[in-house]
Amino acid sequence: MKTILRGGFVVTGRSSKRADVLIGDGKIERVGHVMALAPSDAQIVDVTDCYLFPGFIDAHTHFDLDVCNTTTADDFESGTRAAIRGGTTSIVDFACPNKGETLAHGLKLWHEKSDGKCWCDYGYHMTIDDWNDGIERELDDMFAAGITSFKMYLTYPAMMLPDEQIYRALKALKARGGICGFHCENAGVIDAKIAELKATGHGAEVSSHPLSRPDCLEAEAVDRVLRIAQVVNTPVIIVHTTNRESLLAIEAARQRGQTVYVETCPQYLLLDDSLYYDPDYSRAAGYVCAPPLRTREDAEALWQALRRGDVQTISTDHCSFTLKQKEMGREDFTKIPGGLPGVETRGELIYTAGVAERRIGLAVMCRVLSENPAKLYGLYPRKGAIAAGSDADIVVYDPNVSHVLRGAELASKAGYTPFEGFETSGSIRSVYLRGELAVDHGEVLGKPNGQYLARGKCAL
Repeated sequence: MKTILRGGFVVTGRSSKRADVLIGDGKIERVGHVMALAPSDAQIVDVTDCYLFPGFIDAHTHFDLDVCNTTTADDFESGTRAAIRGGTTSIVDFACPNKGETLAHGLKLWHEKSDGKCWCDYGYHMTIDDWNDGIERELDDMFAAGITSFKMYLTYPAMMLPDEQIYRALKALKARGGICGFHCENAGVIDAKIAELKATGHGAEVSSHPLSRPDCLEAEAVDRVLRIAQVVNTPVIIVHTTNRESLLAIEAARQRGQTVYVETCPQYLLLDDSLYYDPDYSRAAGYVCAPPLRTREDAEALWQALRRGDVQTISTDHCSFTLKQKEMGREDFTKIPGGLPGVETRGELIYTAGVAERRIGLAVMCRVLSENPAKLYGLYPRKGAIAAGSDADIVVYDPNVSHVLRGAELASKAGYTPFEGFETSGSIRSVYLRGELAVDHGEVLGKPNGQYLARGKCAL
């Protein structure tokens, strides 16, 4: 049976207009005046005055990941259930082989973690935390499997690579048309700062976390990666960008003629580092992530960059732990598992703090949550658009029905949200995944129906 979404405003990366959407066989068949073309038995759904967004894409999640001697609270079943409830119809997680393991092993392990368990469509980036001739030979197999994006770290001993290997890896990826994202922090100075803080008796304070990872050293790492990419002459992605200093380094690279794609996250747009000074350990520890939250001035710089088009995507870096798991660091802040839940709340947060507060428009929201990630990660126009031939992944957003975010009411197994008590402007009314109603007024329907996404190359 075909479905018609009637009376809503279809949002694109350029504008929004009132139009009907005809859905059939999992695809969008037509956008515009469709009533005369629809069969008599078509199901008509009244979405008058709602906004119809292409299904949101979260290209930065960490489900079922071992971190700090524990495992994230959300696996692929609960994590993707939370994702689709929040309007995210596609995620791209990170397959993470350990040093000494093959990329093939990492890919196989992530398929075992996720296949048959996902409520939304899913793909993987491949983490490169080792570099040798064998890893390079495996790259062709990764591309054949639909993995065209990769990630490297400038921090975390178990994952980081030295500059020489980053250079060689970028050359190998460039030769194949791949693209790489980078976690940018200065590992050596972080270690030195941690040692200083502990030596002066501050090892148990949550507020030591941001002090050990200052914004200027994130910017230093951003600049270093961009200089290496300049020598290779290849585009790169800076993930979870947090602050003004990093944006200045990115702007300098662009003025040199480099192509740099930038991702940020809702926590860096809406929250600030004062939260680490809460005297209640549990509340403060709940905000620990890396890079840490920054200042309100940094958040405003990110909003300005979004308005200018200098930031291409908003993902979540969803890496969830319960507050009980965060207790691991009560006596030593470096043992707090770093990461926040966020995959379920991103759409409503960006609409509320962005569109409703007139920081950004509907078209920008569509670009950074849907269209740009689809293009950047080789999914467009199958994903990221409400257009004839695209997958019928649609978020119906009702701007007139608001609610308050409560961690206890969310699908994530984290059990809390860093946005507790946040009142939304409007809410997600329903979500369609490949033409099937997957979420209706907050209720997730059916069963895990996600499909693996073999992706093409960057087209942004």
